[in-house]
Amino acid sequence: MTHVAFLGLGAIGTPMARHLAAPEFTLAVWNRTASKAEAFGAEFGSRVATSPADAAKGAAVVITCLPTSKEVETLLDGPDGLLVTMARGTVLVDCTSGDPASSQRIAKRLHDHGIGFLDAPVSGGVAGAEIGTLTVMVGGDAGLLERVMPVIDAFGEKIIHCGPIGAGHAVKAVNQALLSLHIWGLGEGLLALSKAGVAPQVALDVINGSSGRSNVSQNLFTQRVVGRAFPRTFRLALMDKDIKIAAQLLREQGVPSPLLQMMTELTSAAHRALGEEADHVEMVKYIEQIAGSEIV
Repeated sequence: MTHVAFLGLGAIGTPMARHLAAPEFTLAVWNRTASKAEAFGAEFGSRVATSPADAAKGAAVVITCLPTSKEVETLLDGPDGLLVTMARGTVLVDCTSGDPASSQRIAKRLHDHGIGFLDAPVSGGVAGAEIGTLTVMVGGDAGLLERVMPVIDAFGEKIIHCGPIGAGHAVKAVNQALLSLHIWGLGEGLLALSKAGVAPQVALDVINGSSGRSNVSQNLFTQRVVGRAFPRTFRLALMDKDIKIAAQLLREQGVPSPLLQMMTELTSAAHRALGEEADHVEMVKYIEQIAGSEIV
C-alpha cells in the first residue's frame, strides 16, 4: 500500500481525498478547520493528523489542495511544517490552482531536501471530483509523474503532462481566464437577446447547435442561468485569483493581452460587488446589475 497525506479538505479536496480512502492506500488527512478532517476520518477511517508535519510522517506522496500557492508555502516551515518530517524521496503533488513562480520556488526548496514536486491543478469542478473524472494538468519531471500516477489516477481521468515546473499552473490559469471570458460574453449576449424578446432557452438552443457553443453555454447557463439556480461549486473569488495569475503570465511572456487584462478588471469588479461566497456563474448577476435588467 502507498501511504498518502492529503492536506486541504475544501469543496474539491474532500471528494478527491475520498477516492484515496481505498484499500490500495493508507491515508492521513489534515485541514486548517480541524472539524472537517475529524468528520472525514470518522466517515472513512482515515488517520486524522494534528498538523501538516504529522500528516506527512511516513508518506510517500503528499497532496496539497489549498486556495493559493501562498498557503502551500506556509505549510513548509516551522515546527509543524512539512519539511520537518518529509523524507528524501517523498513527492509533493500540489493540486492547488497556484501560480507558476511560486511553484518554481517551492520546487527549488524541496529539491534541496531531496523531495520531488509536481504542480497538478485540476479541472472538472465538484461534480468531476465526486466521480473521479477530473482533468489533471501536471508540471514537472515526467518520470516523477509516472511514479505517482497510481495516486493521481485515483481521482483524475485525464492526466496531462504539460511541461516543466509551473506549466500545470500556467495552463490552469489560462483555462480559468477563458472560463471567465465565456461567462461574461455569453451573459452580455443573452441579456441583449432577452431584451429583444428572445427567450434564454431558445437562444441557448440555437447557440448550442451553432459555432458559438461552449461548455458554459451547453452546461452552466442551461443548468443555472435559465433556471435561476446558482449552486456554490466554485467561488468567484477563486476565479478572480486565477485570472490575475493568467494576466501576470501573459505580461511576463510579453504577449499583448488587452482582452484578458480587461477581463481581469471585470472579474474583480464582479467579485467585489457579489462578495466572497458568490459562485463564479453568479458573475451574470453583476452584468444584470449594471444593465438594470435580468435574463428572463
